[in-house]
Amino acid sequence: MTDSRGPLRPTGAGRTVAVLVLVALAALIPLLGPPAALHGTGEAEAPGAGGIALLRTVLFAALCIPVGELFVNRLARSLPGTEADPVAPRSWSPFAAAAGFTAALGLASVVATGNLVPDHLADIDAGGLYASRDGKLALLEVNAFLVAGLCALSRRPVTQVWPLAAVVVAEALRAHPTTEHSPLTGSALTLVHLTCAALWAGGLLHALRTLRLWPRTAGAALLGLYARVAVVLLAAITATGVCSSLRRMPPETILEQLTGTAYGRALLAKVLLVAVVAALALWARRRLRRAADPLTACAPARAEVAFLGLAVVASGLLTALPVPIRW
Repeated sequence: MTDSRGPLRPTGAGRTVAVLVLVALAALIPLLGPPAALHGTGEAEAPGAGGIALLRTVLFAALCIPVGELFVNRLARSLPGTEADPVAPRSWSPFAAAAGFTAALGLASVVATGNLVPDHLADIDAGGLYASRDGKLALLEVNAFLVAGLCALSRRPVTQVWPLAAVVVAEALRAHPTTEHSPLTGSALTLVHLTCAALWAGGLLHALRTLRLWPRTAGAALLGLYARVAVVLLAAITATGVCSSLRRMPPETILEQLTGTAYGRALLAKVLLVAVVAALALWARRRLRRAADPLTACAPARAEVAFLGLAVVASGLLTALPVPIRW
C-alpha cells in the first residue's frame, strides 16, 4: 500500500501470485509459439525452435535487467539531493548475468552442432565455434555475460556497461548475416532498437522497485524523469522497428505477410503489445502531470512492465521463426 508520509510498500501476496502467473505464461509462449505461428503458413519449423525461443527470451530479459539498473541509478544520481549515494533496491544483476550466461551457453551449444539441438554432449563441437562467424558471436555472448556477472559482484558494478554493450553488438551482428543485403545497416538498426528496448523495459522495472524505498516526492521526481527519457526511447524503438520490418517485408507484401507468415504473425503480435504498452505509458504520464497524487501513475506503470515482458517474449519468439526476406 502507499502512504502519504513515506515510501511505497508492496501490497502483499496478490501481486506475488500475479507476477508468478505472468512468468509462467511468458515461459510457455516461446515454447508453444512456433507451432501456433507456423500453422497454415506452409513454412517448416526449425528443429528445437521452442527451446531456442525460450533461451533467446531469457537472454533478452537478462540483458534488460542490468541495463535498466545502470540507467535508472544514473538518473537517480542526477536528481537534486541524491548525488552522493541514492537509496537503491538490491541488485538483480548478478542473477540476470547467471541466467544470461546459461542461456548464451545453451545457444552456443546449438550453434556448435550446426544449428541443431544436441542430443548428447558428444554432438557438441566446441572447437568448431571458432571456425564460424555465428560461433564466435555465440562465444562472445557467453564470455560477456560471465564478465558482466563478475562486474556486478565487484565494487564497481557500473563496469558492467562494457560486457553488456558487447552482448548488444553481438546480437545485432548475429541477427543480420553477411549474406543479407546491407547487413551493416540492419545491424545498426537492431543495435539501436535493442539498446532502447533494454533501457525502456529494464529501466521501468528498476524505477518501480526503487520507488518502494524512496519518499513520495523524490519517487515522483524519479518516475517523471524516467518518463521524459522513455518518450525518446519509444520514438527510437518505433522508428528502428518500422525500418527493420520494411527491410524484411517490402511495403507491397507486408499486409499479406503479417497474416500469412509465421514471422509476420509474431511481429504483428509484438506490434499490438507495444501499442498497449504505449497507451499505458501515456496514461501513466498523464497521471504524473495532472493527478493530485503523481504516484497513482504506478498502477498503469506496473501493467506497462507486464506487457513489456510479453513484448520481450515475442522478440524471443521472432528469433526462432523463419525470416521472410524478399529482395
